[in-house]
Amino acid sequence: MLKTNFMGLELDNPVILAAGPWNRDGESVRESIECGAGAVVTESIVSDTVLDVRPRIAGDEMGTQNIRLYSDIQVEGWEREMKIAKASGGIVIASVSGWTPSEVAYLASKMEKYGADGIELSVSNPAVESLEVVASDAGTVFDMTKAIVSSVNIPVIVKLSQNTTNISKVAKAVKAAGGSGVTAINTIRGILGVDIEKAQPTLSTYGGISGSYIKPLGLASVATIAQTESIPISGVGGINDGKSAIEYMMLGATTVQIGTHAMIHGKESVRKIVQEIREWAQNHKLENISQIRGKALRNLKSFDEMKFEPATSIANSVPCDENCSKCLDACMYGAIRRDGDSIQVNERKCTGCGLCTYVCTAKKLNLGL
Repeated sequence: MLKTNFMGLELDNPVILAAGPWNRDGESVRESIECGAGAVVTESIVSDTVLDVRPRIAGDEMGTQNIRLYSDIQVEGWEREMKIAKASGGIVIASVSGWTPSEVAYLASKMEKYGADGIELSVSNPAVESLEVVASDAGTVFDMTKAIVSSVNIPVIVKLSQNTTNISKVAKAVKAAGGSGVTAINTIRGILGVDIEKAQPTLSTYGGISGSYIKPLGLASVATIAQTESIPISGVGGINDGKSAIEYMMLGATTVQIGTHAMIHGKESVRKIVQEIREWAQNHKLENISQIRGKALRNLKSFDEMKFEPATSIANSVPCDENCSKCLDACMYGAIRRDGDSIQVNERKCTGCGLCTYVCTAKKLNLGL
């Protein structure tokens, strides 16, 4: 039911454990595979390793800021690590990053030689501003992808950044260069917060923001690519449960990648997400999870296609939550008032913006014509 063909790779399920320090060496990759992931992406491998700063990861209930850069294992060391990673089977995709086409092609060919099943090219690192230029430059992405594709005989996927003016243009460049797919998206350059008593940013430099913060951006990027390019997509960003994974697939993703959630809650959380997807598919009587791919795209319109209908909010008979005034507080048009224990909507004032239907936890309000 969950078996997925992704770029010619046969996965037991569509959930991939994304590149990150949780996949920093052979042993951690092997552990990730054993936790139920359909495939695993190594931490990004580079030509010259760098020392870690401390602290380098901060988080809150919404996500994290991460300034960890790349793998601290030398290229040749990955020959041993890859053997450990694949000792019990499983699909391992090697993430590589570099500055020039020849450099990333060299790294990719090494990883193929060492046993990687695929290559993921990372063209952005939010902690290093100059790499963001690469993610936005379709021509450079084309050259890098082409160099790797010409050097290996395994699938090549390119991890795109949302920090670009036209992500579809970059995805098109990947496809034109022979790339097998795209990953969307990488973390977003940002600052998690500031301690206003100490005037101190959470971390002392810019870093990659991940988790629930970036889910709307990830969903939009996947949908944009799916609507404009025919290329396999791996969706990333704020996937914390089976529902969010299904959302990505309904917007066009073939697979999804988990990172921050596994980092915070442990790798066993991957197994739980896979089970939630399986149960949902069973409850909806699906033969294969691929049946939902892109299903929500038919309901995604451009603004010009939106209909200006005379919809207004309607209160149903469902009782309100005790002492709740969320809909009253959120109605900027003054169309909602409380009449004793009931909610009344003034249809003349209501403009049908829809906000009240989302803030109402009792689901008492809905839009109707």
